[in-house]
Amino acid sequence: MAMASSPHVPHKTHQISSPSKSISSKPLQQNTPSTDSSPNSKPAKVPTIRARLSQLCKQGRPDLARHLFESIPKPNTVLWNTIIIGSICNGMPNEALNFCSRMANSFSKSDSYTYSSALKACAETKQLKLGKIIHCQVLRSHSSLTRIVSNSLLNMYSNCLNPCLEFLEDDKCEFVKVDLVQRVFGNMRKRNAIAWNTMISWYTKTGRYLEALKLFKTMMNMGIKPTVVSFVNVFPAIAGIEDCKSSAVLYGLLLKLGTDYASDLFAVSSAIFMFSELGDINTGRQVFSLSRERNIEIWNTMIGGYVQNDLYDEALEMFLQILELDQISPDTVTFLTTLTAVSQLQGLELGQQLHAYLIKNSMVHSVVISNALISLYSRCNYVGVGFGVFDKMLERDVVSWNTMISAFVQNGLDDEGLMLVYGMQKEGILIDSVTATALLSAASNLKNHRIGKETHAYLFRHGIRFEGMDSYLIDMYAKSGLIDTAKRIFENNCIHSRDLVTWNSMIAGYTQNGLIEQAFSALREMIEKNEVPNSVTLSSVLPACSLAGGISVGKQLHCFALRHSMDLNVFVGTALLDMYSKCGSINYAERVFNMIQDTNSVTYTTMILGFGQHGLGERALSLFRSMSGSNMKPDAITFVAILSACSYSNLVDEGLEIFESMEREYRIKPTAEHYCCVVDMLGRAGRVAEAYEFAEKLGDEGNLVGIWGSLLGACKIHGDLELGQVVSERLFELEEGNRIAGYHVLMSNIYAEKGMWKNTDTVRQGMREMGYRKQVGCSWIVVGGVTNYFTSRDQKHPHSEAIYAKLDELAMEIKAAGHRGTISDNVDDMLEV
Repeated sequence: MAMASSPHVPHKTHQISSPSKSISSKPLQQNTPSTDSSPNSKPAKVPTIRARLSQLCKQGRPDLARHLFESIPKPNTVLWNTIIIGSICNGMPNEALNFCSRMANSFSKSDSYTYSSALKACAETKQLKLGKIIHCQVLRSHSSLTRIVSNSLLNMYSNCLNPCLEFLEDDKCEFVKVDLVQRVFGNMRKRNAIAWNTMISWYTKTGRYLEALKLFKTMMNMGIKPTVVSFVNVFPAIAGIEDCKSSAVLYGLLLKLGTDYASDLFAVSSAIFMFSELGDINTGRQVFSLSRERNIEIWNTMIGGYVQNDLYDEALEMFLQILELDQISPDTVTFLTTLTAVSQLQGLELGQQLHAYLIKNSMVHSVVISNALISLYSRCNYVGVGFGVFDKMLERDVVSWNTMISAFVQNGLDDEGLMLVYGMQKEGILIDSVTATALLSAASNLKNHRIGKETHAYLFRHGIRFEGMDSYLIDMYAKSGLIDTAKRIFENNCIHSRDLVTWNSMIAGYTQNGLIEQAFSALREMIEKNEVPNSVTLSSVLPACSLAGGISVGKQLHCFALRHSMDLNVFVGTALLDMYSKCGSINYAERVFNMIQDTNSVTYTTMILGFGQHGLGERALSLFRSMSGSNMKPDAITFVAILSACSYSNLVDEGLEIFESMEREYRIKPTAEHYCCVVDMLGRAGRVAEAYEFAEKLGDEGNLVGIWGSLLGACKIHGDLELGQVVSERLFELEEGNRIAGYHVLMSNIYAEKGMWKNTDTVRQGMREMGYRKQVGCSWIVVGGVTNYFTSRDQKHPHSEAIYAKLDELAMEIKAAGHRGTISDNVDDMLEV
């Protein structure tokens, strides 16, 4: 009978002695006359029916065994047991249970072997209810529970009960109140190593690692010699409690028990797994190297250990060794772990070679392999190729759909991801927590609260909850502009279960919606609740410092990061240098940049943008050029930053050269933002006609308000009235339906600077007739540690009367200086500036 082993390693099968002996025991002898003519020859032995049944089953011919059995008029208990055990040994547990049922109806008396075999079949078919019925039959038979039946009961319950259920939490689970495996074990009068092993395995499978270790020690103290299976079962428990000291002791005990133990393939695989889980991958490699014989499971465990410890190159090296040895064929698990390593390294070329190998060896049709290939291509930014794999799959499971949907969303193809969800539902596959996570992420990216609400309602209707669900919902509602809904979820749903992720989502939501005071208030409350901020918290709240216009809080957060050794974190460092840059302290920002060890393209982009905003174009260019030396590949946003820096610093030729290199050298197709930067760069430098020609050459691709708006701004700066009129007409066409008056104000100011007051009044009058309005500007200043906010026509400031009195005074001075326009118009223009 196969004993339960660790869920992390292959099963090691041990036959329970008694049922096995029903097949292998010596047959009853029947003497018949000898056909040998020799007077001294002994009579030939004719095999009994039981022996013949046993032989057929052992030869893997259960069909003939059944045919022979059906010819027996009244089979006795021994014959019934033989055919039942033979069915189990040939992988036919349902057939065995069918024979058990027929045996009961024939009024043949069941014995220990019958019950043990039936329980074994229940264990293999996961039929808990039937197993309990057989348990009751054993108890009603008034016969004492033999060791073989007790061991089979242990095995049945440990295989049929769900080890993933939480103990002491779910009252609906029958064995939460009474652990049936533990009860059977406790009622056993005599326990052999098999019983102890089953109990240790059960504790390990149910996550009670400390109890598993204690039971192993108790077994040793009682003088019961552990078997190889004992170590296979207890090693994962050691990994679970992260007990490095016990791991060395137990592995030493395994070696001490002799070569049969130390060389056992299951024990070697389990030991490698244990050391890998503990992060001691070097010891795991030593165990691997000392193994005289290695099957593919041992190789897989070693490769998996390297992957688990982020040593992807070592994992690939070991995979290549398997191919070079050409003695063991890699299986599905080998390719799964190898594809994971390639995916983490984003090794597209090697991934394509593996894909070709899988096609050549007809392994690509495996669902799990195809899922891994989709994930690989997604991480390598080849989501289209991944979809090609998905589209050609003959069979798909829910993981296939979720992997492809997540790949679309993670690569910014949110609409495609949503369409795939629709296709998934048409195929009759139900949405699960992974699908819901992708849907909420897509809704967040698209800022589409309708999709988010529908997903939320689906989760509510179907009673689906998963770890981190509240934080996903808060993030979705916050990014969709429904910050009040996000706040309600935070305050109502999470009142007793607020973890660090939930706090971070709420703080980030406040910051993204410009609710600075609420963000800082949530941070203070979080600290008061003894929840220590992490790097994500700081990265979320630091942007609020620049929005508030004050650097003092940012410095306090910087000090907090220093005290908790988070200042070198790339995300915190990037947020810090962005905060210092936007608060005007570019030297502090550069100092932070130089201290970050593991910089990425976002860090470089933020620093380049900071240099550009402070007019330090040459330093921005120098930093951009140094990226190639640091093996840092600029992305589309990096080019926006460097082109803006060139624009601010009048480095037109350098900027144009960089723009031309985008597609040629970096294979990045320019977008509207890049075109806008070029127009702005040429316009600021006074090359307005050249900027106009550039915009015209873009054709339909250049019909964007941002591009022509930048060109109109350049016309104002350089007083090009004629071109300004042409540009404004084009711009007003593009702006049709938008009731914001920004560019109309800009055109009226161009007329005003040329003294064309009639045209100015015409534009202003047209704005009023069409109901256009100016975007409300906002300014702030920190005085005495208090941030003062100012918006046009705002009456909320406590000193608003004094402020407007001063504005009236300034307006009179403007009028006295000979400037035309109403006082309100002049004041509004001042506020716009």
